Amino acid sequence: MGEIDNTDRNIVNILMQDGRLSATEIARKLDQISERAVRYRIDKLIREKAIRICAIPDPKALGFSVTADVWLVVEADSILDVARKLVEFDCVSYVACSIGETDVSIQIVGKSTDEIFQFVTNVIGKVPGVRKTTISIVPIVLKDVYQWKIPDCSCLSKDEHT
Repeated sequence: MGEIDNTDRNIVNILMQDGRLSATEIARKLDQISERAVRYRIDKLIREKAIRICAIPDPKALGFSVTADVWLVVEADSILDVARKLVEFDCVSYVACSIGETDVSIQIVGKSTDEIFQFVTNVIGKVPGVRKTTISIVPIVLKDVYQWKIPDCSCLSKDEHT
């Protein structure tokens, strides 16, 4: 897909506020597009994998009050194996391979700093290929990945779209 117009972006922004809104309600909010056009655009965005509509649990509201970023230095031939292994753990909310000082970065949630420490020490530290871990407790998150909005500059103007 790659390029979207301002109407698509506005639809996505509305859905980010409440993914349960109907196409009729979205059309009413936008005031310049029909319910049918909204439904078509949403279906196209989903079909082209530009968006997903899903529930996003809030770990803090569910009792997982501690978040930590963990960076791993891994043996060169084990990077993908380690990353795939870490995906399997329920307390791991994010896993990525990285380029730079570390090889894998993850985010974990827990009910206490002790729980985080035990997981990093007794589980991650014992995964074959892991050479070093660096932990950073995250006390405040101002913007999470699911809050990212499509930048204005990525949208075609009406003139460019025709």
